[in-house]
Amino acid sequence: MPDELELLRRANPVPHDGPHFGDGPLDQRAEWRLDRLPRQPRPTRRVSRARLLWGLAATGVVLATAFAALVGGPNTQPALAAPRPLTVRADSTPVPLTRLAELAATAAADGSPRLRKGTHVQSWSLSMTDGKPPVTLPEERVVRWRADDSHTELVVATDPRRPGRPVLTDEGGDPRVVADGHVLRRATYPPSWSDAPPEAPPPHTPAALRAYLAETVRTDSLDTPRLLDAVGELLDHWTLGARESAALVGVLADAEGLRAVGQVTDRLGRPGQAYVYEGEGGRRMLILDPRTGTVLGLETTFTRDAPEYGVRAGDVMDYNAWMR
Repeated sequence: MPDELELLRRANPVPHDGPHFGDGPLDQRAEWRLDRLPRQPRPTRRVSRARLLWGLAATGVVLATAFAALVGGPNTQPALAAPRPLTVRADSTPVPLTRLAELAATAAADGSPRLRKGTHVQSWSLSMTDGKPPVTLPEERVVRWRADDSHTELVVATDPRRPGRPVLTDEGGDPRVVADGHVLRRATYPPSWSDAPPEAPPPHTPAALRAYLAETVRTDSLDTPRLLDAVGELLDHWTLGARESAALVGVLADAEGLRAVGQVTDRLGRPGQAYVYEGEGGRRMLILDPRTGTVLGLETTFTRDAPEYGVRAGDVMDYNAWMR
């Protein structure tokens, strides 16, 4: 196994032989992009993660067909990557965001853990090339900052639900199968001293953090879709401490249309409370730690068919799982 993947796995608090990965106990992203999606021309290349990963989802049958074409032959054992939407436990009790904000504030009383610049995230993003079925691309990304304000980035193709099995990637614009842990990008960046969000440290009071998030997505009106966009941007730059997580839950508690739906198990096997926002054509589910309010994941799924793109209601557009 590649050394880089082993380092990532050791950084992951959830072991590969832990509780059921995947889709729960049967268990970046913006509404305006969803609104524009049916009216836009068919994309001809993968939309980059920096542009919020709004690639398109594949159904299981389409993925199996795509893999058969890629790796050749009905006897091949492909590593199907498309996740199903997370499922809320039917017997669970939703925890209101106001109550979770209280729990998070209590958990943050000692100030630990502390804020850290950098991120560790596993993503399942969807890509489509003109004339080909859409496919799901699982990646793990670790960004670490140094004392001199330079930073490193490591991105590998891996799916923790199926450790050791081949993984799809679209390096060069064409989907292909690579070994688990294949390095997609390894880079070192020079020092950066930007004092603008999301590079600047996030504050740890709800009012100040709300203003910070609005500046992050460059808006004067931080509605719920833009707020969820900003949360994704924030967590792609920072690993929040207890106080920042508590402040974030306080901001989310005031978000219109973000409703508690109950308990889920995320794709890294972690229990969480789910909060859903329904937009036109898409549903966004935010998963929070039930004790600390830490953001565990953010999932976007289609709520109606888009046959022109080869997707159906229930297909997952993207999913990000953040780790410490």
